[in-house]
This record gives sequence, structure tokens and C-alpha cells, in this order.
Amino acid sequence: MNRYRFDTPEKLRALLCELVSWDSRTLTEGERFFSWKLQNKLSELEYFTENPDNITLHDAGLGRQVVHALYEHPDAIDTIVLISHFDTVQTDEYGALEPLAFHPEELTKKLLENKEMLPEAARIDLESGKYLFGRGTMDMKMGLALHIQLIERASIEKWPINLLLCTVPDEEVNSAGMRAAVKELVRLQEQEGHRFKLFLNGEPSFSQGPSDTKEYVYSGTIGKIMPSALFYGKETHVGEPLKGITADYMASFLTHKMEWNPLFREIHQDESTPLPVTLHQKDLKIQYSTQTPQRAAALYNVFLFKRTAAEIMSLFEQVANEAMAECNEHYKAVCDRESAVPLGDIRVLRFEELLKYAEEQLGKNEVSRLKQEVLLQEEWDDREQCIRIVDTLMMECQELGPATVLFYAPPYYPAVNSSEDPLVQESIEFLQERAQVFDLTIEQVHYFNGICDLSYVHYKDEEDHWKAFAENTPVYGATYSIPFEDMRKLTAPVLNVGPFGKDAHQKTERLHIDSAFREMPVLLEQLVKKLAGMNQPKSR
Repeated sequence: MNRYRFDTPEKLRALLCELVSWDSRTLTEGERFFSWKLQNKLSELEYFTENPDNITLHDAGLGRQVVHALYEHPDAIDTIVLISHFDTVQTDEYGALEPLAFHPEELTKKLLENKEMLPEAARIDLESGKYLFGRGTMDMKMGLALHIQLIERASIEKWPINLLLCTVPDEEVNSAGMRAAVKELVRLQEQEGHRFKLFLNGEPSFSQGPSDTKEYVYSGTIGKIMPSALFYGKETHVGEPLKGITADYMASFLTHKMEWNPLFREIHQDESTPLPVTLHQKDLKIQYSTQTPQRAAALYNVFLFKRTAAEIMSLFEQVANEAMAECNEHYKAVCDRESAVPLGDIRVLRFEELLKYAEEQLGKNEVSRLKQEVLLQEEWDDREQCIRIVDTLMMECQELGPATVLFYAPPYYPAVNSSEDPLVQESIEFLQERAQVFDLTIEQVHYFNGICDLSYVHYKDEEDHWKAFAENTPVYGATYSIPFEDMRKLTAPVLNVGPFGKDAHQKTERLHIDSAFREMPVLLEQLVKKLAGMNQPKSR
């Protein structure tokens, strides 16, 4: 009798399609139900039928759950943590085909009947028959399927190592799932005695261009942070424009300075962070009127390799001071030309400075009440609540204006890198050597540029630079927090090994069939066996 449920490419493909069919878009009911469906699926495996307590669910907020499934060998000391996420982005871009977005086999067939819908590169891949299309096929339910297969094989064959499957919700928005998982990982380490050997993620290997067919393994993950600003000007009637200064005018100077600013670029071994861009900008007028906009806000995306939250805030403050100096100069030139009296120079201050000033003027209790009024507005997400807290405090401290208040908005993904770790180096060399069996080229990338949950393990910050983030994020400790202290305790190196695919977050998202169902299962199995100290042949 065959005890394996997922031991062939065909069975693994069916598992993937089942996982994809469980619609789990971030912040939807499907995301909340996915963990329970997965728990039931894992319970069908022989090992978990005998050890049901080894599957556990852990609260991740908003009714969502982190799923842990632990295979333990009685003589093993080391544990490999298999990390994945099960939420996906939305599917509006599929248009008329949206009902098929979570049904890869049907969607791929339908696309063959409507090839004109696809750009040339995707159409060529579709016609090759080598790709499976659908939301979540690449990003990243295939990674979860591969980890389920590993757990099953290890438990049946009794590999001498422990494997902890850790799959989480909400990677695509705030990484609430992984941030919640950290606490349980620390508990397993400190109370249950697990010695974590490697955090092995299963995010996909991203194509580096339309004709790129190489596969990649990642020895780290890029960081992301969102320095933001609230611009507080002086309102006036449009008929008397120089009696005020618009927040939009002020914002334009900082946005011009931030967009594509090479000051924020980092380079590491020929890899470069993408340049900063504006993710969101608006004035805060609720409705049209002939009163000029007094307040505006902008959120900027900055990627990181080595820099900390403290360093980015210092750079941001430097750029903001330069931008407002230029704004002051231009504004005064207009006032001189029009024989108008300027309002005064625009002040630049950090949120932590505004908060301290407000508490001194209003009292801590009143500031706490004002913040709580904003936090009770559940229709506002973390980013909007940050903007509104800064805005509320500035409205109570108008004497500080005109001013630009600098703050952080969630999420924050610290950069992590294990490229110099001997275990990671050996693992990558091993994978590269074994990949030759498939005539496959695997290259190392030092920072996974898709942003992932590995940011919340292997955290190194001996000087507490993270406090600059905590002190300048208005909702920190209320609706959003990061377990920095616990993250420092999870010292095992990181590695990302996943299947090859293309166009994550697009309607052309697709998974390479041979990579997913034939090559990667073998390579991952051989890697884990090597880490477990098992002798194995060079090919199967």
C-alpha cells in the first residue's frame, strides 16, 4: 500500500490546485478560513493522524491564524523552519476571467482560447505548455505545497531532523502573520528546546527579464520602509492666495526631492536597491471649496540592504530640510515679486518632537485621548491612522506651522542577509551542483527583491536603531508593532529556495511546471537530507 499522498508530480500538482482553489485574498473571509482548511488537509497525513497535537493554530489578529505543523524525530536536535504565506493579492485585473483566477487548470485552458488577451512574452509561455497560470500558483502556494510534500516524506521515511512547517496569513499587506509567528518560534526555542538550524522560505524564483530562464536562490531579503510627511500650511481664500501657503505646494518640493533620489540607493555585490518613489500623496480636504488646502500627506517607499530605520530617518530629515529650504526660497521670491508679507520659514520636525511638544502643551492624557479618537476609526488602515494622528496633533499645535512633520507609516520590513554564513554557502553550492542533473543553472542572489517574511527572523541590531521607527510611527504599540527583541533571539541563518515563475501580482502570474513539480521537489529533498546528515546519491 502506498503511504504517500503527494509523491508524484501529478499528485503534487493536484495539491497545488486544491490550495489555490481556496481563495485567500488578504483581508477577506477566505484568508480567515484557509488555516482551518489546511489544518484538516494536514490531518489526513499519516504522521499527523498519529500526532494530532503537532498541528497548532496561533492567532494573527482579525480572525486569522498561523499554521504550525511539526514533524519531530525522537533523536533529532536540529529543526528546520519551513516558512511560507498563504494569502494572495486581489484579482480584479483578471476582468471577465476573474471567476477562474483560483482554478489554474481551467484558467490555463481558457487563456489558450483567448491568447490575444496576453502580452507577447506571456503568450509564448502559454503556448509552450510549460506554465500553469493562476493567482497564487507562483506567489506562493507552490512553496507551501512543496513544504507539505517535504513534511510527508520526512515523516514516513523518518529523516533524522525536525521540520516545522510555518505558514502565515497577511504577508502581502502588513506581515501580521509572520510578526505573530515570531513569539511562538521563540517559545519553541526557549521552552521546548528546539535548536533552529535554518529558516528556509519557499518564495518563488523571479525571472530577471522576459528571456531569463535561470533560477535563483536567495541568501537574504531586501528591506522596505516608508518615510512619510504631513505638510501643514496656512489656509486662505483663493482670491487672496498670498495670505496663505498651500500644503500641496510644500509637498511638491519634498516629493521632487524624494522621487528616484540616488542618496537612498544601496549597492551590495553588484545588487542595487530600487530607487525611492511616492506610494501615496494627497491633501486632506474632505470636500471641494474655495479655501486652499491647508494639510497634505505623502508616503514614500525606500528599500534597504544595510541601513537601519535610524539612518533612513536621518537621511529623510536631511532631504526634507533641503526641500523646505528650496520651498522657502521660492515662496519668498514670489512674495517679493508680489509685494506680499511672507508667513515665515517652514519648520521641519520629526513626529517624536511633535508628540513631545503636544504633551507639554496639552498634557499626556489629552494627547492620548486625541490619538484614541483616531484609532477608533476602524475604516482607516494603519497608514491613514498615522496621517490622521499627526494631523490631529498639528491642528492642536497650529503655532508650529507652517511645518513639515516627518514620520514612519507601516509596514517595515528589515533587511536580512546570511550570505556569509558557512551553512548557507554550503547549501547554495550543493544546490548548484545537484541542479546539473536537470541541466539547470541556479544563481545566488543576496537579497530577495520581492519582500518577504524572512525579514522577521535573524534580526541584527545591537544598537537598537529600531527605536527610531517605534518613536516616529504614530500607531506603534497600538495597532502595529514589530517584535524586535524576539526577532534578535532567532539567530539561525535564512535561505529562500522556491520554484521558478513569472509576473507575480499580475493577471499573467504563472508557474513553471517542470521547476515546480519535477526539479524543485528533488532539490529540496536532497538539501534537507544533507542538512540532516543523510548520505545520498547524486541523482535519483
